[in-house]
Amino acid sequence: MNFEHSEEQTMLRNTVRNFVDKEIMPYIADWDREGIFDTSIMKKLADLGLMGVCIPEEYGGSGMDYNALAIVCEELERGDTAFRTAVSVHTGLNSMSILQWGTEEQKQKYLVPQAKGEKVGAFGLTEPAAGSDVASLQTSAVKEGDHYILNGQKTWISLCDTADHFLVFAYTDKAKKHHGISAFIVERTWEGFSSKATKGKLGIRAGNTGELFFDNVKVPEENLLGEEGEGFKIAMASLDNGRFTVAAGACGQIMACLEASVNYCHERETFGKEIGRHQLVQQMIAKMEAGLQMSRLLVYRAGELKNQGKRNTRETSLAKWQACDFANQAADDAVQVHGAYGYSDEYPVERYLRNSKAPVIYEGTREIHTIMQAEYVLGYRVDKPLNKMLPAWENELVSK
Repeated sequence: MNFEHSEEQTMLRNTVRNFVDKEIMPYIADWDREGIFDTSIMKKLADLGLMGVCIPEEYGGSGMDYNALAIVCEELERGDTAFRTAVSVHTGLNSMSILQWGTEEQKQKYLVPQAKGEKVGAFGLTEPAAGSDVASLQTSAVKEGDHYILNGQKTWISLCDTADHFLVFAYTDKAKKHHGISAFIVERTWEGFSSKATKGKLGIRAGNTGELFFDNVKVPEENLLGEEGEGFKIAMASLDNGRFTVAAGACGQIMACLEASVNYCHERETFGKEIGRHQLVQQMIAKMEAGLQMSRLLVYRAGELKNQGKRNTRETSLAKWQACDFANQAADDAVQVHGAYGYSDEYPVERYLRNSKAPVIYEGTREIHTIMQAEYVLGYRVDKPLNKMLPAWENELVSK
């Protein structure tokens, strides 16, 4: 076991951290307050090769390992959850799914421009009446000749107004339940497609989130991802990648909470000494540090399994559950450390607390992950082999 980052990974972390400090930190309070998603950040991330950091070079990516994606997500969420979410959706949920399940033609047409950052991808699974219960989705795709007619609605979709391509899940045979769901690559410009942003969110206000609408959208049959009826399996595999990035981002949020709290501990004095000298404040700082270190171990273990081309649903679920809970607690403690000032947007910790709630809910609530982990231990849940695995990272160690 090697717990050290490679020189390349260390350089990557420094690059993203410097980017966040320069391009996000000075502006994020205003963006959050005004509900602005600055799309120029995506272009700047693309210029740095970060929109396809773990996608092989042959498909337009940077060719780094899957833990490099975790590092990018950590550092971006240190700036704000909105920008980590954008990379999670674009790379983790969409591009990596096409890499795993797509035909060569689909990879050339959609994956290559996405990995280069020329196009942006998003993910459409959740519906008004279908969240954790995926089988309750109502969107349908009816085969007519050489295309499908897509009708339905998706909600809580990140990058709803800004993405170019969407990975959309719909029933092609309702009678088969889970086995009747299929996955499609849908383009924004197609007739019958529309989107609408959601306002009034508790957190991640600097992100673009909302609804998708499909009104008799004609989807060419070559845009079916995988086979008919494989949609549920593809969705769950996609969530393995999305949850991995969410867990990594949670580590970044804990980092942000720690940095803000430590700085305030040295600035603020009560009873004649820095508040960091008070033991109950130290307890909160210690919990943040413990949460960060434990979360990172879980995240990078899952990433290493991805590097080796192994199933990691169980490990990724545990990392997502625990890291997001630790981040939520760290944000709550960070507000407490700041006292009354933590309740004001004069300091960033109130934003951290608001942002920390969503990851505890999306991509599997903490309750869903709790059940999953118990079922693994009890032997009720066993991961079956997939007919298409996420490609292993082709470095010299893996190839040997």
